[in-house]
Amino acid sequence: MLDELTTEVKASMGIYESDAEQVYGLLAEFSNPGELMHAAEATREKGYRHFDAHSPFPIHGMDRAMGLGNSKVGFFAFGGGVTGLATGYLLQWWTSAVDYPINISGKPFFAVEPSVPIMFELTILFAAFGAVAGMLALNGLPRPYNPLFYSDRFRRATDDGFFLHVAASDPQFDPETTAQDLRELGARHVELVQDDGSAEV
Repeated sequence: MLDELTTEVKASMGIYESDAEQVYGLLAEFSNPGELMHAAEATREKGYRHFDAHSPFPIHGMDRAMGLGNSKVGFFAFGGGVTGLATGYLLQWWTSAVDYPINISGKPFFAVEPSVPIMFELTILFAAFGAVAGMLALNGLPRPYNPLFYSDRFRRATDDGFFLHVAASDPQFDPETTAQDLRELGARHVELVQDDGSAEV
């Protein structure tokens, strides 16, 4: 681990004893999306779990290469939809049959059939809210600050750069070993990212 590195190795990588807890991870740049997907798959096979891929566009098959399961956003959307359905039903029942009942030609104070449009609309509305809220929560957004922004090269992630980030929080993370693993996978540039800057490894 980080504590086991020699002082010389740490110094060569820009890591000093006071900076050990500030290490955010390693950022590796690859030449094309094919290399990035191969690297992501190989990184997962090596046992790493806390890593992410960054590219200017979605890469088909990347989620499978990274070992990601099905998205949990659907559960948030379903929960929101059920909440909206129940809200629409109870709102109309309460206002029509309990809070302010009006006898109109002897018709029942509340009936499901004429209430369907409102129930449907609130189901869709709350499901959309649930999906957006779930997506933001699962992605850890909003996040105005990210140590990866210290890397000048990372700016190309929205243009023509393909990057793989291995987080320091991964149990297998070791600056020296992980950097070597990334180079063996074809990374043309590897940077150590800290909370106060980045340095080439």
